[in-house]
Amino acid sequence: MDTLGLLGYDGFDFAVANLGRSRRFYAELMDWAEIARSGPEMVRRDGEESAVFAAGDVRVRVTASLRGNSRTARFLRRHPDGITAVAFRVADLDRAWRLLEARGATMISAPLDARAQGAAYRHFEIATPLGEVVYRFVERGDGEPFVPGLEPVPAAGPGNRFGIEAIDHITSNTVTMTPVALWYREVLGLERYWDIEFHTAEMERDGPQGSGLRSIVMWDRTSGIKLATNEPLRPAFHDSQINVFVEQNRGAGVQHIALRVPAILPAVTALAERGVEFLATPAAYYQMLPERLERLGLTGKVREPLDELRRHGILVDGKAGRYLLQIFLRDASALYQEEQAGPFFYEIIQREGHQGFGEGNFRALFEAIEREQFLAHASPMG
Repeated sequence: MDTLGLLGYDGFDFAVANLGRSRRFYAELMDWAEIARSGPEMVRRDGEESAVFAAGDVRVRVTASLRGNSRTARFLRRHPDGITAVAFRVADLDRAWRLLEARGATMISAPLDARAQGAAYRHFEIATPLGEVVYRFVERGDGEPFVPGLEPVPAAGPGNRFGIEAIDHITSNTVTMTPVALWYREVLGLERYWDIEFHTAEMERDGPQGSGLRSIVMWDRTSGIKLATNEPLRPAFHDSQINVFVEQNRGAGVQHIALRVPAILPAVTALAERGVEFLATPAAYYQMLPERLERLGLTGKVREPLDELRRHGILVDGKAGRYLLQIFLRDASALYQEEQAGPFFYEIIQREGHQGFGEGNFRALFEAIEREQFLAHASPMG
């Protein structure tokens, strides 16, 4: 199948009820540079206020509604805060359009031309099987990558003291995964990269509180874009944290985005000192870690001190001398004790030659997220 000519991620859009809170999160806690914001003309026209934050090659446009009939207001009446669009750069927008239209993609808009900082900017959007999340395809010149109509904010640049470099992968949750994976293959032309399943028998041994999932990662071989999709797995299908996410999000959507860093220990240490909160890892995970590392062929291969990884709750996975380190931030609803803040969260990941997705860590992540969900439901604010 012909490829779409994907070059990489262009960024993503986030709808929020409170732009000031998002500005504090990105600029003050995460040290992202605010590089653009909506000007008066855009605010009057759209009834929305936006700001673009950058770290390394990552761009997020955060938008809050100022008018009840704006696009963001309509989204937030149906969903909590969350991702509304994921954007990909392409080499040739017209070619991507022709291929997608021929494959039956649902086109939301025709290719649109605009100017950003004097550089060409063309784009179109398509609907996806992920509820109201849309995919945007962008062809742009070498200008600063933000949406035309936004005004640049003088800044030192998209450098980030924590070393955030790029988007590693994007993960979405839905109650049925196969239609999404087939759509990725038949419409976007992606290939199957990785998959995992928690077996029913394993869950049953843990009793009715056990949880499970199926996950498939699809990718574009040329650009390296990787899109993961999770679905709940019986038993306790409805109690699975995947299904709980879909219920809290009031539909399928993007669960988390993984941000790649070259050195996770100093990044997590500094982020925690600034007040960023991470999911707690069960103590049993580290009790079993030496045995796991030996089984995976990683004994003596992980350069980072295991005591430091344990102290910060960082997870380890890999095999045959190659490994990855990862940790997950608390989701926004747990962080702010507010359901409308939404169940989205970020992952921080360091790769040392291993290109998997931490299959050995999925259980620890599940236990941590479900503990958060239990506490949220048990609290008066839940």
